[in-house]
Amino acid sequence: MSQYAKIVAALNKKTNPAKAKILQGFFKTKPGEYGAGDVFLGITVPEIRKTARSFSGLSVTEIQKLLASEVHEHRLVALEILVMQYEETKDLKVKKKIVQAYIKSSSRINNWDLVDLSAPYILGDWFLKRDKTLLYRWTVSKNIWQRRIAIISTFEFIRNNQYADTLKISRILLLDKHDLIQKAVGWMLREVGKKSLKTEKDFLNKYYKKMPRTMLRYAIERMSERDKTRYMKMD
Repeated sequence: MSQYAKIVAALNKKTNPAKAKILQGFFKTKPGEYGAGDVFLGITVPEIRKTARSFSGLSVTEIQKLLASEVHEHRLVALEILVMQYEETKDLKVKKKIVQAYIKSSSRINNWDLVDLSAPYILGDWFLKRDKTLLYRWTVSKNIWQRRIAIISTFEFIRNNQYADTLKISRILLLDKHDLIQKAVGWMLREVGKKSLKTEKDFLNKYYKKMPRTMLRYAIERMSERDKTRYMKMD
């Protein structure tokens, strides 16, 4: 039995139909919703990570096969393994191969949890000190998940006290109509504020009247009540 077959079998043993039904609703899988067609087994994230650790040596080819699956947990465990492999190696050739596999399979990183649990740790780290053209190209993609990957990847930049790209991408996405992008941008602006409140406020002072209320609410969530009131006023 191949490693791919073994990990699929291991996940199947953890299937929870009742939990799966809840997740189908939570991740908006009905026709016309952002997660339309996604199939869930009902496995918790801790169990996914436990399984990923057991199969951390899975080949990139087998990982990409998992990423091609219609089953959400197959894609999630594949991404968890990619993150583990990326973080555990110091070999730049290996890291580059993982980044290439991630980019090649980006169309399958197609729900917010899949993006959030992987993008900063792989693309964020890789592009921290490299040309960021890909992220800017994805910022204007018609694919919502590529846009979310672009902004969420900058979380790693923020952790390293680099805010410029987060602010530039936030500006490009300022009027994005999808709430998952609005929430992501607001979240990243809030993270900038945790590091440099002045930097966040300088950005908001320019754009808070233009940005969607959802984005703004996420951005100011940790601010004082006085600041929240000021920014939420539509003067």
